[in-house]
Amino acid sequence: MADWGRTGDGRIALVTGGGTGIGLAVARGLSGEGYTVVITGRRPAVLEKAAAEISAETGHPVRGMACDVGDPLQVAAVFAEVKQEFGRLDVLVNNAGSNVSPALLEDIPFEEWSSILAANLTGAFLCTQHAFKIMKDQVPRGGRIINNGSISATTPRPNSAPYTATKHAITGLTKSTALDGRKYDIACGQIDIGNAATDMTARMSAGILQPNGEIASEPTMSVKHVADAVIYMASLPLDANVLTMTVMATNMPFVGRG
Repeated sequence: MADWGRTGDGRIALVTGGGTGIGLAVARGLSGEGYTVVITGRRPAVLEKAAAEISAETGHPVRGMACDVGDPLQVAAVFAEVKQEFGRLDVLVNNAGSNVSPALLEDIPFEEWSSILAANLTGAFLCTQHAFKIMKDQVPRGGRIINNGSISATTPRPNSAPYTATKHAITGLTKSTALDGRKYDIACGQIDIGNAATDMTARMSAGILQPNGEIASEPTMSVKHVADAVIYMASLPLDANVLTMTVMATNMPFVGRG
């Protein structure tokens, strides 16, 4: 079993949803540690801009590959290209995901439920499948998969049934992946993130619905702290694993929510 040490050492990492927000910060952090990083997303122009900016900052190559992770054919094509170009994959960060506007559970259209399921859960499963196929046969064997679970993997917000259901399911996928990956030296862990400052969380400072019906402003934290946590998880040798980690804004109303 390889012990790569605490830096990238030229390893290959793939970050889904890597063009913006948390994925962008994670990709930047991994690149800064010496990883060759591949970022995926649905908007080629956003990916190209992000890849160029990160590579200029860190001096390490970053590739953007357009992909809708809910589409099996597109996912297969990306992983085939990664294998052909780099010959291996050492870290997969399943970060891609989306949400719908808050809505009463009984009013959520089936199409919105299906789209969230595809983006948040099916995509992570498909990427994990293809990562297994590469990691179990490469030399040195094995690798690491890190799933973005979100605090909603533990505790829901009001009117968030589709998102919460998929993030609870990510916890099950993480545990199954960690178990089934043992025989291939594949480690899998999950990071649950609370109120990292991104475009998606900008509305929290203006006020967001609480379980008691009130609207309250919530504190956020720098997204860099998330990237640092992922880098730590990725830095471990494959005989050690962070199964679950929660990184959150200290004063957000999560502990004791409700």
